[in-house]
Amino acid sequence: MRRASKNLIEGSVTFLVGLALKLFAGDVETPVVALTKVGVVLMCIGGIQVASGLLRAKREPTART
Repeated sequence: MRRASKNLIEGSVTFLVGLALKLFAGDVETPVVALTKVGVVLMCIGGIQVASGLLRAKREPTART
C-alpha cells in the first residue's frame, strides 16, 4: 500500500473516531480528561493526516502499468 493511501485511511478513521467521541461522549464523566476534548484533538490529528495523504498523493508520481 502506498504511503499516501495509508495516510488517507488512517486519517479518515481517526477523524471519524474523534467525531464520534465529540458527538456521543458528552455525558460520560472521566476523572482525568473530558472525552469531548479528546474527540476534538483526534479530529485535528485525523485532519492533518488526511491533508498529508492528499499532499503525498499529489506529489508522488503515478505508476504506469
